Amino acid sequence: MTAHDTAALVVAAQRGDTVAMNDLLKELTPYLGRICGPIALDAGADAAQEALIAVFRNLRTLREPAALYGWARAIAVREAVRIAKREGRTVAAELTELPSPVDVERAADIRDVLAQLSPEHRAVLVLRDLEGLEESAAARLLDVPAGTVKSRLHRARESFRRAWQS
Repeated sequence: MTAHDTAALVVAAQRGDTVAMNDLLKELTPYLGRICGPIALDAGADAAQEALIAVFRNLRTLREPAALYGWARAIAVREAVRIAKREGRTVAAELTELPSPVDVERAADIRDVLAQLSPEHRAVLVLRDLEGLEESAAARLLDVPAGTVKSRLHRARESFRRAWQS
């Protein structure tokens, strides 16, 4: 679907067209899942669902239809971090908690490695390394200073690298 098609769907959905809203949510579902999954881990589907509900409820507030994906991404990250905090680990793992070198199966599983990170660190990794956002854009989206994004990213990458190589 082109950006023009997506913008047209947004406008139609904002005017109350239920078919357009359904098509728009179908279009967004895999995208939001790719964002929420690595942040909320086992609760990724719940986070994506919550993000879709928020998009549905607040679509009329979106002023620029062409900004749909950025707007939806911000919602998805907030929901994924919120749900991840509610569901489990909220602090980064200590190095002693990381998989050992003899536990090859666990170390090779990216989800297990991501589970060793806090939701905030997973969010920064997703925004910078998967979504390709600049530090300043990630900082605005996460509502933290750019320096915080930089330090979280450094810690997250270092923890991920150590866990992966273990």
